[in-house]
Amino acid sequence: MTRGKTILLVEDDPAIAMIIRETLVGECGHFVSVASLAERNAWLADHRADLVITDVVLPDGDGIDSLAHTGIDPATPVIVLSAQNTLDTAVRATGIGSYDYLPKPFDLDELTASVRAALERRSEPATRDAAAPADSHGLVGRAPAMQAVYRTIARLASNDLAVLILGESGTGKEVVARAIHATGLRRNGPFVAINMAAIPRELIEAELFGHEKGAFTGAHSRNAGRFEQAAGGTLFLDEIGDMPIEAQTRLLRVLQSNEYSTVGGNQALRADVRVIAATHRDMRTLVADGRFREDLFYRLNVIPVTLPPLRDRRSDIAALVGHFVEAGRGSGLPHRQFAPAAMQWLERHDWPGNVRELGNVVQRLAVLSRDTVVTVRDVETVLRENGEGGGAVEPAALIARAVDDWVREQMAGATNEGDIHGQLEAIVEAALFRRVLREVRGNQLEAARRLGINRNTLRKRLGQLDIDPARP
Repeated sequence: MTRGKTILLVEDDPAIAMIIRETLVGECGHFVSVASLAERNAWLADHRADLVITDVVLPDGDGIDSLAHTGIDPATPVIVLSAQNTLDTAVRATGIGSYDYLPKPFDLDELTASVRAALERRSEPATRDAAAPADSHGLVGRAPAMQAVYRTIARLASNDLAVLILGESGTGKEVVARAIHATGLRRNGPFVAINMAAIPRELIEAELFGHEKGAFTGAHSRNAGRFEQAAGGTLFLDEIGDMPIEAQTRLLRVLQSNEYSTVGGNQALRADVRVIAATHRDMRTLVADGRFREDLFYRLNVIPVTLPPLRDRRSDIAALVGHFVEAGRGSGLPHRQFAPAAMQWLERHDWPGNVRELGNVVQRLAVLSRDTVVTVRDVETVLRENGEGGGAVEPAALIARAVDDWVREQMAGATNEGDIHGQLEAIVEAALFRRVLREVRGNQLEAARRLGINRNTLRKRLGQLDIDPARP
């Protein structure tokens, strides 16, 4: 039962605090709300909380970093709320031993379920260590689909479980694998990656497990395999779905026994690695077709992480573009800004190549754009050269491109008198009125209705623009 429990909320936004109070007051016997770290510490000095719910950014400090210094019982569950919504926040929340991390805006039903579970749990006391240094580990974006990824990565930090990363090509599977490694128990060990699709099938076992001198033709010396190279760290098996079935059998034995031997060798070596695998393929289909061992699939799929395609996280595109622009500057590429219309075009594009394609396009635009500001025409040109034809441009993007080009020409013209708005308005209105009048066969009343303006206003503007409604 949770009716006699006390919940302490640390939240400086009065509206959010009120909503949380109204949602949770029936879940406990006593609900206390404070708005700062000082108020929190003062209350905890004389009282005991059964659950702490805390925001991260508070008026007088960080709600996560300061928890280790409050003297709060380590067994008290903590739920962290944050509008920062980055991987670093999720990792820091997990690093202090929090029970849950909920990015804002959060679902009230999810919060309620988390509170109930936290209050009912019975666990051994756990220490709350200082959080790791802030680092996005190359992961950019705050879309809801990415928040689930961040939370899973954070929960993997305290264990060595096998991970299977799923997602379309270009979604950033290796970036996620490196983030799991960098935030995990083996962060001080090596990160070794191997692409299973790029290794000839007859050499896969030698690449993975190493070989002894003379093990096969051309083996002139002993070579350490990837398992040995990754000892104490993480072994990333990319494109695991392309692994030949015979090599799958050997890999399964290693994962079951944590031992392996080199090709041509007899000595058993310990497999001291965390295994992270990734693929863009549908693994269950491969299993059903007999192309991937079911037992190996379950060995690898202990913790699945599914990455969203870029088209499902369009709100992150602007941040990703900024990330790639800054990365390009670090590599010597010129700095570029993106016109609003160009950014809107990027956000509407489906990006079949996902984040990898977007990064490639941003780098090419940095090199090929003539001006410091990237236009819609620049974007369309690069994508056409990228083999995408440019035919997917929507009418609004075409209009934006035309306006962009016209304004640039006017701004460069020596005879421009400063009435760009009036000139463009007349051009657009004339084209709009003529098109609508043709569609309604010169009926001004119907044209005014379709345009959403007064008939007298239409008649006046037609005269000013010298448009004959009978011959538009």
